[in-house]
Amino acid sequence: MTSSAPVSAAPSNFASVKLPAALVQQAREAAQPQRRSVAGQIEYWATLGRIADETGLTVQEARQAIARYDARQRIENSQDDSLNAIEARFTEAEASGSLSQAVRDAVLGRQQVTAQARRAA
Repeated sequence: MTSSAPVSAAPSNFASVKLPAALVQQAREAAQPQRRSVAGQIEYWATLGRIADETGLTVQEARQAIARYDARQRIENSQDDSLNAIEARFTEAEASGSLSQAVRDAVLGRQQVTAQARRAA
């Protein structure tokens, strides 16, 4: 008789969560034109929400900060634009803090514009 030892899974950076089917469908629809996976779309929404919540930026300003960051990275690195590569760069930027720095720069820029508008008024 052979013993079957439990198979240990390799550590993972991912966790499973249950989400409402309607949210998953909305993510699927939003992801397709952006060439993101459903998980990538939900991560993007979560990142936008965190940025808006933590910095006071509007969602549009957060999107612009992320887009500027992505554009700078593409120019600097001329990297692979496959979906997996984009998601990997986004995850790396979030983990390294460079995405946070881009958001901080956007917040500072917004504060300067607001201060200038107040002085002009």
